[in-house]
Amino acid sequence: MRGMNKTARAVAALFAVALCALLAACGGSSKRSPLEEALYHYTSAIRWSEFDKALAFVDPQVLAQRTPSDLEMERYKQYQVSGYDVRRTNTPEEGSYEQTVEIRLVNRHTQVERIITDHQRWRWDKEAKRWWLVSGLPDISQR
Repeated sequence: MRGMNKTARAVAALFAVALCALLAACGGSSKRSPLEEALYHYTSAIRWSEFDKALAFVDPQVLAQRTPSDLEMERYKQYQVSGYDVRRTNTPEEGSYEQTVEIRLVNRHTQVERIITDHQRWRWDKEAKRWWLVSGLPDISQR
């Protein structure tokens, strides 16, 4: 700060205080609920078109009945997600959550965009202490 006039030093000091306050606010105690945490990470995986990572959120009971084939997982790789918008949410009962999401997909080969609607159902697993996606991955074959 040597060589700065008083006004410049005051502005620099004020900026430093404001920056510290901002950093403190960002690192505060704003913890997400387990549901918010699951939805955040699942949404992130879908938005980045990482359907293999999104598969980790699918309920193991659902996967035991029907695991997507290698071919089905390859089909997901044909699409780039260009939009993910939650349109409706619902909590029908404790331990369950539903949301309707509009997903915009661009075919990587044709560059044609289309919109699908994903009706998600989630359930709370008390033993695992986490939320599971019961409805499975989005149906990208919708027309």
